[in-house]
Amino acid sequence: MEQSTSHPAVRSFIRFAGHPFKFSLYLLWKLPIAWLAGVRLQQLEEQQCTIVVPFKWLSQNPFRSTYFACLAMAAEMSTGLMAMMYVRAAAPKRVSMLVTGMEASFTKKATGKTWFTCQDGAAIQAAIARTAASGEPEVLTVNSIGKSQDGTVIASFAITWSFKGKA
Repeated sequence: MEQSTSHPAVRSFIRFAGHPFKFSLYLLWKLPIAWLAGVRLQQLEEQQCTIVVPFKWLSQNPFRSTYFACLAMAAEMSTGLMAMMYVRAAAPKRVSMLVTGMEASFTKKATGKTWFTCQDGAAIQAAIARTAASGEPEVLTVNSIGKSQDGTVIASFAITWSFKGKA
């Protein structure tokens, strides 16, 4: 995999994810519960990704806040989209990806939109590049921080990914 940030597969994935209609259809097809809950891509760049989850009827819990599972979906997606992007760029080497762990800390009730941002794109890219080059598995834990509109931290997640070369 090229270490250059201008890899054509990376640019292509960013264009695809940034297309509201195409990406919405992708979510509906591959992650229908996230689509129904209103989890949406806010921004995807080479080194960071931001996903937003609303507080609404389909994402609520009985305590008048966003259900923790919806928060977890958004946090995981903020890390997973960058992983998917760099797995694509690893071609022709095939690399599989799987969440193998998650740790969460909730500090405030989510009573409005929550934006989850992961800024670990460089670490994700490097782990996938190592797997593609060596064929050896890589395990990487990345962070996603969820904030309210005013910047208050709502929750933080540590998502552990496993990347493996496929034959």
